Amino acid sequence: MATINLLPWREEYRQEKKKEFLGVMALVLVLALVALFAWDRLVAASIDNQASRNNLLKQEIAVLDRQVKEIAELKRRKQQLLDRMEVIQSLQANRPDIVRIFDEMVAAMPEGVFLSSLRRNGDNLALVGYAESNNRVSAFMRNLDESYKFTDPNLTKVEANETLGEQGNKFEMRVKLTQPRAAQADADQADEAGA
Repeated sequence: MATINLLPWREEYRQEKKKEFLGVMALVLVLALVALFAWDRLVAASIDNQASRNNLLKQEIAVLDRQVKEIAELKRRKQQLLDRMEVIQSLQANRPDIVRIFDEMVAAMPEGVFLSSLRRNGDNLALVGYAESNNRVSAFMRNLDESYKFTDPNLTKVEANETLGEQGNKFEMRVKLTQPRAAQADADQADEAGA
């Protein structure tokens, strides 16, 4: 019987399979490196894209912050203008008020009473004057109380003074001003709205 030696063929087959395996390993290694490089580039591009988006957002936020500051400044200016307008309107509305005060003061003042000083502090008037007698001071107080412009006359000081005669007096008085009905109604509405 003939003997066939299969060892060299097997050795050659093993060597061929080993080369094939190493080739496949090299190919897989190259493909893995290419995939890794592609993944790295993809991640880097994604990070750059996100960074550019973040920078854009920061720029837009800075623009919006400037606009918010401008709006706040405009609101502050608007409030200042509204406050000024309110003061001007108040002054315009109260302009004829001083004329009415003096007109009503003259109408309420009886004969024999003279004022030497009149000071206004808000809605309060401080009066200093001279009267021929106590009766004239009392009549003056009654007239002030009955007036539509004045309320709550309060005599704070009376002293004898002969400037206007033997029974003459120097007096000091405080009286409150009343608000006109329309202004009072507006003030009442504002108080109700605020409460």
